Amino acid sequence: MKRDTSLSLASPTVGTAAPDDGAPSLAVPAPRLNFDAGPRPAITIRGLKKHFGGAVLYDGFDLDIPKGRFISVFGPNGCGKSTLINLISGLTPIDGGEILFDGRHVRDVTIGYVFQNYRDALFPWITARDNIEYPLKVRGWPAAQRKARVDELVAQFEVSFDLKRRSFELSGGQQQLVSILRALAPKPEVMFLDEPFSALDYEMTLFIRERLQTVFMQTGVTMLLVSHDLEEAVYLADHVLLLTKRPTRVADIVDVASPRPRNEDTLSDPLFVATKARSLSIFKQEVRR
Repeated sequence: MKRDTSLSLASPTVGTAAPDDGAPSLAVPAPRLNFDAGPRPAITIRGLKKHFGGAVLYDGFDLDIPKGRFISVFGPNGCGKSTLINLISGLTPIDGGEILFDGRHVRDVTIGYVFQNYRDALFPWITARDNIEYPLKVRGWPAAQRKARVDELVAQFEVSFDLKRRSFELSGGQQQLVSILRALAPKPEVMFLDEPFSALDYEMTLFIRERLQTVFMQTGVTMLLVSHDLEEAVYLADHVLLLTKRPTRVADIVDVASPRPRNEDTLSDPLFVATKARSLSIFKQEVRR
C-alpha cells in the first residue's frame, strides 16, 4: 500500500490515541517525508551520501527545505543532526548526491553559521566589533556600511557590553551573542544554528532565543536549528524535522502551528503541548527501534 506523504500544514490534531508518556492525547497521522516547500524550495537535497570510517550515515537521503521557514532538526544521538547542517552548508564534504540552494551551489549563497563551540569560532586577537564586521570586510563592504550594519544589530539585540573588548574578555553568553551577530551581519539567505544555547545559562538562553524569533519574523531568513532540547526545538520552529537512527532518514515532520510571537504563555498552551507530545512520541519510537 502506498504511504501517505501528505504535505498539508494543518495544525496537530488532538484526538483519541494517547502517547505512552501521559501527555495530551493525539491523533497520529501517517509520517510525512517532506515539507510543503512550494514551487521552489530554498534547499534541495537529492541522493545525499555520507560515510564515516565505513559506517553509513546518509545513503540516498532526499529532502526539500522550504524558503522562509524556521526548521528545528531533532533526533537520536549519533543520527547526524549537526553533520546534516554541516553537509548542507558546505563545511563537511559530501560523498555523493547534490545539494542546491534555489538552484545554486553553496559557494554562490550568503549563509550564516552559529557554531556550538563559540569560543573557538571567534578570533581572539581582534575586538568583538571587528569579529562581527569580519564577514562584511571579506565581502568588501565599505567601512561606513560595515559600521552602520553593526550598529543596527547592536540596537536590535540591545547589546550593552563593550564591543571594543576582545572575545576572551567576554562572558560565554556575550561571546555567543557576538557569534550570532556575526552570522547575521551579511544578511544571510540561510542561517544555520548548531546548538547555539547549549553552553548558556537560562537567562541568556531566553534572551537570545527571543531576539532570534524577532529577527526571523522581521527578515524571513530561512533558519535551520540543531537542538537537543525538544521544548526549545518546538518553541522556535515552524516545523520539527525528526530523524531516524543510522542510516538516517526522515522519521516525520511535525508542524508547529502555535502563533508568533511566542512567549512563556506558549509553553502551557494546549496546542504547543500537543505538538511537543507528538514530537516526543516519534522520538521515543526511534530511540527504541
